[in-house]
Amino acid sequence: MSAERIEASYLIETPLDPRRIADIMAGEQSSGTFVRVANETDELRERAAAEVLSIKELEPAQVPSLASAYLERKAIGGPWRRAHVRVAFPMANIGASLPTLAATVSGNLYDLGEVTGLKLIDVALPQAYRNRFEQPAMGVSGTRRATDVHDRPLFGTIIKPNVGMRSHEIADVAELLCEAGIDFIKDDEVCANPDHAPIAERVPAVMAKIRAHRDRTGKHVMVAFNITDETDAMRRHADLVEQEGGSCVMASLNWCGLSGMQTLRRATGLAVHGHRNGYGALARHPALGIGFDAYQALYRLAGVDHMHVHGIGGKFSDAAEEVKAAARRCLQPLAADASGDGDIVMPAFSSGQWAGTLPVTLDAAGSADFMFMAGGGILAHPDGPAAGVRSLRQAWDAICLGQTLESASSSQSELAAALRFFGS
Repeated sequence: MSAERIEASYLIETPLDPRRIADIMAGEQSSGTFVRVANETDELRERAAAEVLSIKELEPAQVPSLASAYLERKAIGGPWRRAHVRVAFPMANIGASLPTLAATVSGNLYDLGEVTGLKLIDVALPQAYRNRFEQPAMGVSGTRRATDVHDRPLFGTIIKPNVGMRSHEIADVAELLCEAGIDFIKDDEVCANPDHAPIAERVPAVMAKIRAHRDRTGKHVMVAFNITDETDAMRRHADLVEQEGGSCVMASLNWCGLSGMQTLRRATGLAVHGHRNGYGALARHPALGIGFDAYQALYRLAGVDHMHVHGIGGKFSDAAEEVKAAARRCLQPLAADASGDGDIVMPAFSSGQWAGTLPVTLDAAGSADFMFMAGGGILAHPDGPAAGVRSLRQAWDAICLGQTLESASSSQSELAAALRFFGS
């Protein structure tokens, strides 16, 4: 790809000629509009106009995915043609601005009257553009160093109940999990700064337990404190976590936004755990929204270290292949022409995970560089949280030895109990 252009890929649906729609998209999101205007010189168009790179028509849809009053007014009906379209945007139009990048590759495209479906599938970035933005502070290698976990996944969990406990109760749960041998703990996305466990109180309470465990055992358990808030408050919260000896903060990507996440990244050297709650609103419709490849590109430019990808066989709607593709994309360099892996991020699997889903998760990730977060899979283990953590370790050992979990469970009581309890 050109070092001076950013390429975006789309799925479009329209009753009109896809070539015409692709040209409208390129014009709408660069130097053109629906008619040529004053000052729109040939020289300006040469510099600033987007270019349609390719159009690949697909099988048409039987019915339109979305309504369009524009098409209804013009009495334009099907067939509803679908196509994959690639458009290249001049990098100079955008500059080093994440919101402008998002506005360029998405923006008004979703509102075009000529389309009955439009989804941003991917955004391909040259290394020269990626270099203008933040890298992860820790990423995969830094997260491993901080937790001293090597050659296996990080086993983690989520504080449960999701919300409602007071600060000292959350700290007690964190202490219990540390003693159980956990690597990583995170707040739930709905527990950020509640009245019953405010950040100013919760962080010191939890970190006192984390520091005590570290002093006694040498093991640092990484805690992702949910600091989702307005931007200035997030910076203050991150400062508090750092002052207390913490190593990670978490934020809800979709509700803090690109600018908020970029500001947070610039304000702290802690790992930033990116939680994608709400992503389904952007992605679940097959003909509308933003696909994961495009989504992760935008938020990785904001410098996150970990990215949620949901889980195999969990409680969410993702197909196993979608989860697999998301995890593997996180573990690839972001730029199309990158030469190293310094900007890869650690995929975080969650939602209904337990020892029995570890083998398929490893296959999905393609390496051990992932977080495996089992909430109920640890905290609801019939023999307690410590047994829940041990069941994950036993499952991992079985995988490394080439054993099935069922055969390994004959001599591993915690794994056997997990298979009986969760497997049913």
